[in-house]
Amino acid sequence: MTIFANARRKMVDGQVRTNDVTDLRIIEAMLDVPREAFVPDEQRGMAYLDLDLAVSEGAGGKRYLIKPVVIAKMLQAAEIKPTDRVLVVGCATGYAAALAARLAAEVVATEADQALATRATAILAGLGVGNVTVIAAAAAAGAPARAPYDVVVLDGATEIVPDGLYTQLAMGGRLVGVFAAGQPPRVEIVTRSPGDFGNRPLFDAYAPILPGLERPAAFVF
Repeated sequence: MTIFANARRKMVDGQVRTNDVTDLRIIEAMLDVPREAFVPDEQRGMAYLDLDLAVSEGAGGKRYLIKPVVIAKMLQAAEIKPTDRVLVVGCATGYAAALAARLAAEVVATEADQALATRATAILAGLGVGNVTVIAAAAAAGAPARAPYDVVVLDGATEIVPDGLYTQLAMGGRLVGVFAAGQPPRVEIVTRSPGDFGNRPLFDAYAPILPGLERPAAFVF
């Protein structure tokens, strides 16, 4: 077993399984997808730590791979089926998109930073992930031309209600993400039904705010 494969196993056993992630498809995906491939070379040794790992400092600010346990629990809550179409918002270098690709039929991933979107495309292609399309687009915009989606996953937190993403859900579709408008931040799941969207809090969790989903600056006298 390689050093990284051993670290991957320890991540799953010590961080993921111990936090009530029981979906074997997610566990297998996290054991198979090499998280170290999605981080800069100098940070590969940190790829499996229980932290939000900065992978870029582009014009829009730092971008992160969020904690493995948080993305694992969100994917489990989304209950992605093999026939589902999934939108991953703010994919950074593409790790969450690669995990979702193991669960779904098709994944569309957006990233506001064009250079980062290009890098994500290259990494995913290098790993042979063929059912993910990465699009350079603002987080709040989503990818409406390819909607509707059965599942939308926010690969980071939002301080606003992302209404534009809600409307890209299919009927019965689910959006899951960290909602940080209040304290403490919580992962919530939003489900679309005819004429309504229902919100349900799931668990407390922190994740860095996605660029474009920040709370508007308040006017100060």
